Amino acid sequence: MNRLTILFPLWALLFSALAFWRPEWFAGGKPLIVPLLGMVMFGMGMTLTWQHFAEVLRRPGRIGLGLALQYLVMPLAALGIALALQLPPELVAGLVLLGASPGGTASNVVCYLARGDIALSITLTTLSTLLAIVATPLLTWLYVGQQVPVPVGSMLWSIFKIVLLPVALGVAVNAALGHRLAAVKSAFPLLSVAAIVAIIAIIVALNQSSLASVGILVALAVVLHNAVGLAAGYWAGRLLTRDERTARTLAIEVGMQNSGLAVALAVKYFSAAAALPGALFSIWHNLSGSTLAAFWSRRPAPSVSRTRGGSTGLQSGSGQRD
Repeated sequence: MNRLTILFPLWALLFSALAFWRPEWFAGGKPLIVPLLGMVMFGMGMTLTWQHFAEVLRRPGRIGLGLALQYLVMPLAALGIALALQLPPELVAGLVLLGASPGGTASNVVCYLARGDIALSITLTTLSTLLAIVATPLLTWLYVGQQVPVPVGSMLWSIFKIVLLPVALGVAVNAALGHRLAAVKSAFPLLSVAAIVAIIAIIVALNQSSLASVGILVALAVVLHNAVGLAAGYWAGRLLTRDERTARTLAIEVGMQNSGLAVALAVKYFSAAAALPGALFSIWHNLSGSTLAAFWSRRPAPSVSRTRGGSTGLQSGSGQRD
């Protein structure tokens, strides 16, 4: 990756500060978020083949591990952090709802930049969204005591438009013309960085008023919650799969939630205050994810170890190349 790409976190911080100072410069870019993500997903697809997805499906243990971490660690961590910091009830509800939400689409882009297993990342985002129809309301009711219906149909349609369709088109183009498009493919990491920096700036601008009112305890709760997800995903992946690429992917998938869903549900079923953790998380997880992506992008991700005599679903090589 070139120097501009490696400086990803710096660009994200600079444009976040600029958007907070002058939100009117960026807030009008809200309609660009989906097209920007779609463009990046298409570029990611051009780095993949259909074989990558076939290999993911032959490793159900890794998929199950990612989903278990997503829905077991994150909501429980949210409750523990909220109680430890003695947050008021509406903020407890908002943080738990955030923890019970599925993975977000931005995680796929960060995984791509971090040299993770993109096919596994996309699979986990899609399946965690499918599970959200049961898991999100059940876990919120278990920890907070209130039911929150999840609009899983519209969420899946969004994932189809933003993730699955552009990636599939990219894979198809790569299969047909990949050998002729090397120069084009090499430009996508830089385009991805520019797109994510723009998206972060737009999100900051749209949430500027609520961010100005966020207290230090809410900010601390969000940072701790994200850190728990990143650490749990990475070390569980490292210990159980013994594969660095999978560990990176699980860290990002578990640590980056669908904060937009959490905000929408919090406002509808709890209160505006309950939406603050999700609003802040939408910015923080992109900043922390971009920092990790910049760090990992400079380090190849070879397997730590491989099993003897074939794969077991958890311990097996990813087969995906840088």
